[in-house]
Amino acid sequence: MSSSSVGEVSPSRPTEQVKTKNTDSDLNLDTLNSTEIQNKFSELKTSPKGLTSIEAQDRLAKDGPNAIQAHEESRWKKLLGYFWGPIPWMIEIAAVISFLRADWPDFFVIAGLLLYNAAIGFWQDNKAANALAALKKGLALKASVCRDGAWTSIAATDLVTGDVVTVAAGEIIPADLLLINGKYLSVDQAALTGESLPVSKKIGDGAYSGSIARQGSMIGLVTATGNNTFFGRTAKLVASAGSKSHAEQAVLRIGDFLIILAAALAVVLVGAQLWRDLAHNAIWHWSEAGAIAQFVLVLLVASVPVAMPAVMSVTMALGALALSRQKAIVSRLSAIEELAGVDVLCSDKTGTLTQNKLTLQAPIPFGTAKADDLVIAAALATQKESTDAIDLAVLKALPENNPFGTYKRVDFIPFDPVNKKTVGIVQDTAGHNLRYAKGAPQVIAKLCGLTEGVISSNDSTPTTEYFGKVSELASHGTRSLGVAVSHDDGKTWVLLGLLPMLDPPRPDAAATIAQAKKLGLSVKMVTGDDVAIGSEIAHQLGLGEHLLKASDIFSPDMNPNKIPVDAARAVEAADGFGRVFPEHKFEIVKALQERGHIVAMTGDGVNDAPALKQADCGVAVSGATDAARSAAALVLTAPGLSTIVNAIVEARAIFERITSYIYYRIAMTIDIMFLVVASYLVFGFQPLTAIMIVVLALLDDIPIMTIAYDNVVTSPQPVRWDMHRIISFSSIMGIASLAESFGMLLLGIAWMHTPWLMEIVPLTTAHLQTMIFLQLAAGGHLLLLVVRTRHTIFRPPYPSRPLFLAVVGTQIVAVVLCVFGILVPALPWIMIAVVWAYALVWMVIIDGIKIFTNLQMMKREKNSQKLSHPISDK
Repeated sequence: MSSSSVGEVSPSRPTEQVKTKNTDSDLNLDTLNSTEIQNKFSELKTSPKGLTSIEAQDRLAKDGPNAIQAHEESRWKKLLGYFWGPIPWMIEIAAVISFLRADWPDFFVIAGLLLYNAAIGFWQDNKAANALAALKKGLALKASVCRDGAWTSIAATDLVTGDVVTVAAGEIIPADLLLINGKYLSVDQAALTGESLPVSKKIGDGAYSGSIARQGSMIGLVTATGNNTFFGRTAKLVASAGSKSHAEQAVLRIGDFLIILAAALAVVLVGAQLWRDLAHNAIWHWSEAGAIAQFVLVLLVASVPVAMPAVMSVTMALGALALSRQKAIVSRLSAIEELAGVDVLCSDKTGTLTQNKLTLQAPIPFGTAKADDLVIAAALATQKESTDAIDLAVLKALPENNPFGTYKRVDFIPFDPVNKKTVGIVQDTAGHNLRYAKGAPQVIAKLCGLTEGVISSNDSTPTTEYFGKVSELASHGTRSLGVAVSHDDGKTWVLLGLLPMLDPPRPDAAATIAQAKKLGLSVKMVTGDDVAIGSEIAHQLGLGEHLLKASDIFSPDMNPNKIPVDAARAVEAADGFGRVFPEHKFEIVKALQERGHIVAMTGDGVNDAPALKQADCGVAVSGATDAARSAAALVLTAPGLSTIVNAIVEARAIFERITSYIYYRIAMTIDIMFLVVASYLVFGFQPLTAIMIVVLALLDDIPIMTIAYDNVVTSPQPVRWDMHRIISFSSIMGIASLAESFGMLLLGIAWMHTPWLMEIVPLTTAHLQTMIFLQLAAGGHLLLLVVRTRHTIFRPPYPSRPLFLAVVGTQIVAVVLCVFGILVPALPWIMIAVVWAYALVWMVIIDGIKIFTNLQMMKREKNSQKLSHPISDK
């Protein structure tokens, strides 16, 4: 929720003030006279006015940037890491065996495969790291620092010891500080010290880097930066790149399955060969053992999905790049894939569903106050440098001839999410101190002793009229701001009136919500405003109008980590929530997750951070605080919900591309492995040489990476990993492909036993091996084109240009190898034409099998849904 909602009035923070602001006007030097603070200034060779730019540059060059300097492996060590592990070991052993047997063609091709895998992995690792670094530049924390006697905003990494900085609610403390000026600061340092509650700080206290300012605003002296901070000494940094998404975990499990399957079939192959050699020939040669070992290892290599890391990183990186063009920064690449399964989107109202461009309507004064008096009073409870939407609307509405400039600012109490008001303490021309407050209507009413539903015996008119006007304005979707004044240092307050403000829905909000519903998302509004205001906006946007007051669902003593079933059901059934406090957002997310939903939650405030972290995909909206952006997986730099919906569409497209790769990879592994084993057991014939299997692995992996660019049909509903369906469908496609390959083997054998065909084109076993090789190369890529869509291959979306050109180019290479006998026995053109005609016919057959299989699976899925939800179908 935007800080500019009625429930979250938020004046500007010190970091938003003009750069020419002089430090002497802010630092009360009398507060700096304590011995400890004066000693610290002397020790750091600085002053209350901060450092000069030259001094700061010298210290930055000496001490380094204000960042945790994590140890990074050298590029050479990273590169060598790609030659270490189970998969590289298998390839390396196969290469060594080929070398010892002086089988140079196999050796060079296998060694080439090893170098290819290492190069691809190394390139993708650097590409992903560079992409994330570039994207995260937009997330760099800022700090408001006093340099050369003037306030300016710089990157937090440029802070040095001796700098004087400001810290306000919603910001992450950029370095270790000694607080030297200001009223108070409440700091949440639980992540560092384990304290469960925020700690109140005063002048002379320290504040740790990495902790979060919850309330207040103070000025601090930087005492330590980078690795010398408390955070740098104690925090255990975990690289986000080490975490794996559901997609990565699924593909890794499938990779393990393929390797185990290949190993089992390899054992069968070795056993059959040993039986034949020992039982029939009774002769054993070590050269035969080497040949078998080499072939088995190459067979295992062929089963490994070597393109898996490249496919995952390329598809995710392209998704992040596409979203960055749409004003969204992905802080974790895995967040894109997680979005594919989101089925509930909890959205802020202000600034996300509405324009956050408030216009002040006609003031509603009470008592003897006049309309202009009401606006002036609200302006006196506002910082004139503020960029907040409410504050700008108030300041813009000031009458031309007003005494605003005659008042002297004494103090200012900024907004915080608990008190929900701002208070300006000013001195008039007569020297009297006055306090002006503006904030949520309920808060100002309580301040003035008014209670909704309770009529005061002294004066019932303000109570009934005040709350009546608030309800009337809310029923029309108009927010209101209460204003009050105190002449006695805040002991008693006098109600001045209400300022109605209108924040209309964003022009694209209704269409975006309609699109989200088409995607199977349940959109729930979350607002700090009254339920009546939320309901009116929900009505205008086409959302459900069943909004609940958050406090009616969540009691103060409720354990947020264990939401009662009734409360969780109420949250699930609601269309939105009004009068939401920050802690309610976390409870809303937990309740929905306990009901089995995958939740995306938007937020912008520091108190939204727990909810953003808890959500399956936390989204920091435009203008969010540093704390919210750090906790979120997706950071929007443009207002509105459309980017989130676009991200969901992109995530589902990535899901389709990854599953297409999985279908293809499992099917081809089943095809090659079972073909080799079955043909050897049945006919005693080795359909592929070791070098053919290696070349096939290369030809398969090169075009598969371009699937990251493929055109796909995204699912109209949230998608989740269904391993049963993936294995079942892939196995059926693999068996169909095996039938195709085995049919080619039978066709070749029949050809060699048909005299008149042999007269036309003489065929040898070496030619038959090349035919099988070409059929697997052609049929494999045609299979990829088949499994990439659920409907027939002859309907759009057709393959993308990169994918299509990669397939065509690879097939040209395969044909050239067969024609000129490169690495494989040469094959006549007429047999190449026969193989391709055969592969195209089988493409149509497998396409029909695919359509039939999908129809049967869809029927079974619908029947299982009916059994799971029988009441909803009645």
